[in-house]
Amino acid sequence: MANSFNNQLAKLKWGEWVGFFRKIISAFSYALSSPSNVIAIPLVFFLRLIRPWLLIRFGGMSSSQIGHFAANTELYLCEKDAGINVPKQRHIDVFFFAYKPLCNHELAKMWKRALPHVWPYWMSAPIVMANRLIPHGEAHEISNNIQNDRDVLNLLDRFPPHLHFTPEEEIRGKHGMHSMGIIQQDAPFVCITVRDSAYLSSHLPEGNWDYHNYRDTDIKNYVLACEELADRGYFVIRMGAKVHDAMRSRHPRVIDYATNGMRSEFMDLYLGAKCTFCISTGTGYDAIPLIFRRPIAYVNLVPLGYLFTFRKQFLGITKHHVSTTENRELTLKEIFDRGVGFALSTSEYDSRGIRLIENSPEEIRDLVVEMEERLKGTWKSQEGDDFLQKRFWEVFPVKAVDPFRGRPLHGEIRGRFGAAFLRNNPAWLACNKSE
Repeated sequence: MANSFNNQLAKLKWGEWVGFFRKIISAFSYALSSPSNVIAIPLVFFLRLIRPWLLIRFGGMSSSQIGHFAANTELYLCEKDAGINVPKQRHIDVFFFAYKPLCNHELAKMWKRALPHVWPYWMSAPIVMANRLIPHGEAHEISNNIQNDRDVLNLLDRFPPHLHFTPEEEIRGKHGMHSMGIIQQDAPFVCITVRDSAYLSSHLPEGNWDYHNYRDTDIKNYVLACEELADRGYFVIRMGAKVHDAMRSRHPRVIDYATNGMRSEFMDLYLGAKCTFCISTGTGYDAIPLIFRRPIAYVNLVPLGYLFTFRKQFLGITKHHVSTTENRELTLKEIFDRGVGFALSTSEYDSRGIRLIENSPEEIRDLVVEMEERLKGTWKSQEGDDFLQKRFWEVFPVKAVDPFRGRPLHGEIRGRFGAAFLRNNPAWLACNKSE
C-alpha cells in the first residue's frame, strides 16, 4: 500500500506521461504565484504518501448561498451517520468556507461546532487547487459526499438535526421573539419566505441572476393566507434578508420581519428552526427549517420536476404553465412533454412559448390551510382526493434524473401535492388535451 502512488505512475502510458508532466509544470507555476501555494505543493505530496495509513479529504462548503450552505452540509452529516460515501480506511474530513461573501456568519459558527475540522480558506484552498493540478488526487476531495441539497435517500427522516442552539442562544432567541411582539412562550408561529430578485442582486452583485426571474412571485398574493393563519391563532413572520416590497397587512399577528428593522442573521436561524411550519416558494432560506426538520408548504414551485418529495411533512403546488401560442394552460403531462418540467432559466420558458402564472391568493391559502390542518390532525379528505393524488404521481416523473449531475431527483415519494389544487383543476391531470 505504501507504494500505491508509485504504482499508479508506473501504469501511465506515454500520452498520459506527457499530460502528467504538463500538470506538474502547471503545479509548480501555481506554487510560485504566492507563498501559501509554495507550501501547498509539498503538502499535497505528503498527503499522497501517507494516504495508505491516513486519508485526509477536503471539502469546500457552498458558503455564499444559504440553501446549499445549510442543506448540503446537513446531508453530508446524515450520509456519514448512515455510513454512506464514507471511506473504509482511517480518514479525516477537513472543511472550509469556499465562497465569499459568507451568507450567514451565525450558521458558520454553528457548523464549526458540528464539524470537527473546519480550516481557514487561506490554508485549505491552495491545497485543494494544488491537489487538482497533480493527477490522481480525487480521493482527497469530499465532493462526492456533498452531492446537492436533495435528500433522495430520505435520510432527514432517519437522523436528528446536527445543529443545536446553546442555552445562551436559546435565551437570545426568546428575547428576539419577545422584541418582535411574540410575548407568550411557545406561541405558534409560521415563517414565510417569498422569492424575489432583491437578495441575490445585493448579496452577489457581480452575477447576472436574471435567469432566476421565473421563480419570482408577488408578496401581495400571500396576504390572504397569512391573515387566515393569523385568525387561527398563529403569528406569521415574513422572512427575508433583502426584499423589494413590504408585506401590506394590518393584522397584528402578521409581522414583516424582512422590512421592520428587526432582522438579524441569528434570528433567521432561530425562527426557521422553531417555526410550526414554513411557507416557501422553493428558495434558499427554506433550507433552514429543512435541516431542523420543520414541515414546509411549497407554493408557486417551479420547475415542477424539482418538487420536494422526500418527507411526509412536505406539501406543494406549482405555478400554472400557459402556452402563449395556444392560449391555454398545459396539462401536467404536457409540462414535461414540452421540456419545461425541468427548465432552470427564464429563457427556457420563453423559448418554448410558456408563460408562468402565479398561484392565486386562494390557492395559496388552501394549501396553507391543508398543511395547518394536517399537522393538527383535523384535516378531512374529500371524496376523490385519493384518486386525484394517485393520478398525479402516476404522471409525475418520479424516476427523473438531474441532467447536470446524473443523479436521481427523487427517492421514496413521501410528500403530497395540494388537494384543493387537484380538485379545482381536474383537466390538468389529463394525459392529453382531449381527455
